[in-house]
Amino acid sequence: MMKTSLVILLVIFFGVACNSDGTEPQSPSMTMDPSDSSGGNEGDVLYQGDFKSDAHPTSGVATVNQSKSQLSFTNFKTDPGPLLEVYLATDQNATNYVSLGELKGIEGDFSYAIPNNVNLTTHNYVLIWCVDFSVNFGYAILE
Repeated sequence: MMKTSLVILLVIFFGVACNSDGTEPQSPSMTMDPSDSSGGNEGDVLYQGDFKSDAHPTSGVATVNQSKSQLSFTNFKTDPGPLLEVYLATDQNATNYVSLGELKGIEGDFSYAIPNNVNLTTHNYVLIWCVDFSVNFGYAILE
């Protein structure tokens, strides 16, 4: 019984212990600068664009990671619609596009998987597209 109590105390102590400099330990994600795209890590930004309003007020930032596998929205906001999808397109009119699926929400931070076969140099428009009315709510140009 005493041995079990000692083990529990040690686990608790080491779980909340401070570093030698007196600060609490931090995970690497807390100490990384998200604006630094100099490395090749999965989370580093390769492309970025600010959302602009089209048929409806739309705002936020769209980013693509270094491996071109994830599109992320930060501080995103738009109006609700009947069926809104996220498109990667060649222009603002969705002349040629790839759908990444339904918009996950009208306000907040969201991520979408980018298919391997999408060329982001040609499909560099992120559209919030109303399918029912063929209307572009808002867009970001990835640069």
